[in-house]
Amino acid sequence: MGKLETFYYDNKIVRDFAIATAVWGVVAMLVGLIVAIEIYWPAMSMDISWLVFSRLRPLHTNAAIFAFVGNGIFMGVYYSLQRLLKTRMFSDLLSKIHFWGWQLIILLAAITLPLGITVGKEYAELEWPIDILITIIWVIFGINMIGTIIKRREKHMYVAIWFYIATFFTVAILHLGNSIEIPVSLLKSYPVYAGVQDALVQWWYGHNAVAFFLTTPYLGLMYYFLPKAADRPIYSYRLSIIHFWALIFLYIWAGPHHLLYTALPDWAQSLGTVFSVMLIAPSWGGMLNGLLTLRGAWDRVREDPILKFMVVAVTAYGMSTFEGPMLAIKNINALSHYTDWTVAHVHVGTLGWNGLLTFGILYWLIPKLYNTKLYSVKGANFHFWIATLGMIFYVIPMYWAGVTQGLMWKQFTAEGFLKYPIFLETVLQLIPMYWIRSLGGLMYLTGACYMVYILYKTAKSGSLTANEKAEAPALVSDAEEGLSAASGHWHRWLERRPTQFFILAVVVVLVGGLVEIIPMYLIKSNVPTISSVQPYTPLELEGRDIYVREGCYTCHSQMIRPFRNETERYGEYSKAGEFVYDHPFQWGSKRTGPDLHRVGGKYPDSWHYNHMLQPTSMSPGSIMPPFPWIIKDDLNDSHTAAKIRAMQALGVPYPDGYDEVALDDLKQQANKIAMALKTDGIEVESGKEIIALIAYLQRLGIDIKGANAPGTN
Repeated sequence: MGKLETFYYDNKIVRDFAIATAVWGVVAMLVGLIVAIEIYWPAMSMDISWLVFSRLRPLHTNAAIFAFVGNGIFMGVYYSLQRLLKTRMFSDLLSKIHFWGWQLIILLAAITLPLGITVGKEYAELEWPIDILITIIWVIFGINMIGTIIKRREKHMYVAIWFYIATFFTVAILHLGNSIEIPVSLLKSYPVYAGVQDALVQWWYGHNAVAFFLTTPYLGLMYYFLPKAADRPIYSYRLSIIHFWALIFLYIWAGPHHLLYTALPDWAQSLGTVFSVMLIAPSWGGMLNGLLTLRGAWDRVREDPILKFMVVAVTAYGMSTFEGPMLAIKNINALSHYTDWTVAHVHVGTLGWNGLLTFGILYWLIPKLYNTKLYSVKGANFHFWIATLGMIFYVIPMYWAGVTQGLMWKQFTAEGFLKYPIFLETVLQLIPMYWIRSLGGLMYLTGACYMVYILYKTAKSGSLTANEKAEAPALVSDAEEGLSAASGHWHRWLERRPTQFFILAVVVVLVGGLVEIIPMYLIKSNVPTISSVQPYTPLELEGRDIYVREGCYTCHSQMIRPFRNETERYGEYSKAGEFVYDHPFQWGSKRTGPDLHRVGGKYPDSWHYNHMLQPTSMSPGSIMPPFPWIIKDDLNDSHTAAKIRAMQALGVPYPDGYDEVALDDLKQQANKIAMALKTDGIEVESGKEIIALIAYLQRLGIDIKGANAPGTN
């Protein structure tokens, strides 16, 4: 034992992230409750553009993932990392920049998303200046974490740190890979990928955002805080090794399971399915490692609300990581995809795994930081029960709704016709389930608000130790300790060498992504071209940007799968070559409204005008909100030429110099649509946004001759 060195843990940064976690958690859940109500009561938006469901839904997902869970990650990492490595964080300045920079990102997201400033890719909606800021702040976090690991006093890196390391490097790779965009203006850009390739990259990112932002860092928190709260060692060190390496290797391959039965090549879909099913083993290994840590302590679990939160959280992790692979099996996915079943599955993870574990950590952590006892154990118990019941009231109706949707879509009569040919019939059956879902959300939000009160009273009863004194001997090298390179367990050797650990983790993670993505660019047969598919006209391109801005993809898909019920309802199934000019792709992930890939030419222009002005006038009983601002607002065509140039840079074959005459073509097409509307008795100026949106909708699916087979939406 060397001479003890005195140092101080930085508790202030932990406190700051804890406050941000609680505050943003309430905000994210409040927005979630609003959109849960708006989906069956669209009048709640009061015809205000920034309050409409399709703009608020991305705000809810971003707030839940990056504001609530993100701050929860940093809270747990900054507390546990210092104590596991017996050192203060590498730089107090970097810690502060990280904290305030992350809050600035959240604030910018909260402003831009309701305003319709979006790239239109799920969980990656933020525009390019914010993407750059995310990169800078994430690198600052990484430097601070890596610097802390390098200057540690504890030789071995505990299992929680392995998951933190994998999280930092993989999220960096995912963010950079998915956020390559060509800016058109300060608030507008186009992804460099298109169609099938964009879909693969997006769900490589999207699925692994769940894996490496919502899962691996929280597994690290589980491995630290669960043993601390239970005052017991982790059940199995060897199991944690298998859990870690198998999980980070297998997870990265699973993204294509979000694209089963789409235009993605079959080989990529099959890889996604195979690796998703294999994920059950490491995921359940981690769950069992957590739950078995509590062996012999179940009497305490019955009394301690903190352990209750953690036990149910780990159980929810096990449930969602069993269900995910099951949903990746094609036969099950054929029923579940595009339905509310997926919504239920996601919320078992977010409400159960992330939410309840965060609550448990906060209840354990705040009394430690403030040198006091929890203000109300009874209150924490109440929070546990109302949160758990709220989660149940949320997910069970969504499972019911999902199975109902899937079965109704596929139902045929004895004569061979669709039993429910009108899509709206299937939606109206779900309204009671949506009511119950919003009740569950209200219960969960109520519990979170009560938690904020309990934590506030707890903090008021104590005093923050901003700089907590600690002592530990300096780091001793292997040579000084008399250890050979081969001494001890092989993984112990790796844990003593952070640089080698970093490199190995990155290599293990990169393999799956490279194997799936590179062939999509090098082998042309993966995206066969179709000669009749032409680039969008300038007006159609502007209309598509409006469609993306309004978040129409949150309720509508543009991907007809090769099922009889879908081709009967929508028309010819979708082909990979039809999407080569789509930046970004718009295949969607949820159908609250019908698929739109073949909607072009099915209805007159006046139908679309009236449908956007008042949906119930065209579809009685519709729960789609009206979009009156699109009718009233002038189309901003000041960036049209720049958009054409950006598309040319992305390989879209517009003629040389077309940007100079694009506005003329735009106005000519707009005048034709305005005249067609006038013929139907609708007076509207050709320079309005609705004209561009109609142009885009009427273009969908018409490039393939005969594709728009008769069908009733």
